[in-house]
Amino acid sequence: MADLKDPIAFELFKNAIFSIADEMALTVFRTTYSGVLKDNMDYSTGFADADGKLVAQGLTLPGHLGSVPTAMESIMRHYRDDMAPGDVFIMNDPFDGGMHLPDIFVFKPLYHEGRRMAFACTVCHHTDVGGRVAGSNASDSTEIYAEGLRIAPLKLYEAGKINKTIMTFIEKNVRLPVKVFGDLRAQLAACHIAEQQFADLVKRHGPDETAAFMRETVDYAERLTRSALAKLPDGEWSFEDWIDDDGVDYGKPIRLFVTIRKKGDHMVVDWTGTNPQVKGAINNTLSFTKAASYCGIRSVLPPGIPNNEGVFRAIEVICPPGTVGNGVLPAACAARGLTGFRMVDCMFGALAMMLPDKVKAAGDGGNTGISIGGYDSERKPFIYVDFTCGAWGARPWADGLDGNSHMMANMASHSIEVTEAEEPIQLLAYEFVADKAGAGKYRGGVPFRRDYRFLEEEGTLQVRSDRRDHRPFGLYGGSPGAPSENYLNPQAENKILPGKFTMTVKKGDIFRHVLAGAGGWGDPLERDPAAVLKDVRNELLSPAKALADYGVFIDTAKWTVDAAATTKRREEMRRARNWSEVPKVQRQEPAGLTATVRAAE
Repeated sequence: MADLKDPIAFELFKNAIFSIADEMALTVFRTTYSGVLKDNMDYSTGFADADGKLVAQGLTLPGHLGSVPTAMESIMRHYRDDMAPGDVFIMNDPFDGGMHLPDIFVFKPLYHEGRRMAFACTVCHHTDVGGRVAGSNASDSTEIYAEGLRIAPLKLYEAGKINKTIMTFIEKNVRLPVKVFGDLRAQLAACHIAEQQFADLVKRHGPDETAAFMRETVDYAERLTRSALAKLPDGEWSFEDWIDDDGVDYGKPIRLFVTIRKKGDHMVVDWTGTNPQVKGAINNTLSFTKAASYCGIRSVLPPGIPNNEGVFRAIEVICPPGTVGNGVLPAACAARGLTGFRMVDCMFGALAMMLPDKVKAAGDGGNTGISIGGYDSERKPFIYVDFTCGAWGARPWADGLDGNSHMMANMASHSIEVTEAEEPIQLLAYEFVADKAGAGKYRGGVPFRRDYRFLEEEGTLQVRSDRRDHRPFGLYGGSPGAPSENYLNPQAENKILPGKFTMTVKKGDIFRHVLAGAGGWGDPLERDPAAVLKDVRNELLSPAKALADYGVFIDTAKWTVDAAATTKRREEMRRARNWSEVPKVQRQEPAGLTATVRAAE
């Protein structure tokens, strides 16, 4: 048996298991076909024990923190007593362990001398799984049956033999089977790498010691999590935020409401009070709501805690079925990513009431999903799928990050050169936008815009975005960020488009998306004038906005601050706003004016 009291042996084993999960992630990265994986890196890898309990997660998406455990529960429920060496499982059904249809899971049980020891786990966002809109990600679908191929938990391989029926069925129901099969092979390659490396680990330690060390890795994470939670204040904190609409019932806001209850070394995240599920495709699965909850809590816990089942034991997540955070049949959920990301911001709001000095304001509301698909002159299909986000909310100690992926995503950007080489698209602009970051002692992250020119004769453009009516909130005196924007042909007709839509585009059409600015933190009148000057010089802030938001006079001829005029102006602004106390939360209401909101405690 393993000597669990030997810290060196345990540390070596733990890092070996984590390395396997990371090597799986790198394998997907190196071998995948589609841009949404090789560029956006919208995938995750993991390693589970013989009972399907997550032991390690690779260096990939926090948004998948709740996905592998939920999917593995489904596999174990269906196949616990019907597994053998050489089996490989596939699934994507959101109502039986999955998340949304483009996220396909591949699991491989790993054996040693006939004994099941572990599972290699992968989940990848596939470019297309069929459905009414290319990319299978439209926010305006109204039921799951319109969104694409729904795969129940099935055996893709049985005793080493591929199920040709499943592969044929997938091939005939997706627009780009070459990419889909290439990405599935990347997942299988990652599982194969895990199988080889795990076999070496078992050979070194033996099966009993290996199993004991895996259990200890999970228990270790639980001990660290409970110890960290015990140091946080006990109490109850609630927060609400709003999604603009679901892309079907335009102008009808959708409430997100969370209550965090913490006592001792246990925390409950309760989403009771969140809006009932909606017609549009932004309904979450419970697994993604769990991921958003875990992500928020992990942001205030110490680094170094493994991402595995042990963490989840200390955090209970509640979300009633039939809500936008836990949809039930026939809920559409292809664009559920938007809701998950917004739930993370809602978590930040509640955690900021609990830990004012540790939690950032709302980010850009990501991630925005953009899909462009169609057929070329030879009737060959093309699909471009991009998820973009890039402005963090201001932190209690520093400005928000500019051009950095949302904490929930950990995604990269598509290469412009590769995109233009592979797709009928030109990227005409990819640049920061001035005057959109929320003001504060520490300003919010600066958003960017992209201009996409379409080069084929005709195609379908699908966009899911938000934070137009309900802008990213600021904290403790910080102002909300500016809204997101969508335009068609900005240099010509400059047609304003809604936040979520599906439309036909023609050759030469230009679509512009502008991210929302992130919320600020702290009183803007306490911001260092030198920092304001720096933003103006870097064209992130205009001189007029510097004066309006911060009361700072900038002499652009000499690039200096007029200190006397600034002091006078700031005193005038303080008297005019007449704060009796610093507002904890500031939002932008759809009616227009900034509203000061006292969050429930």
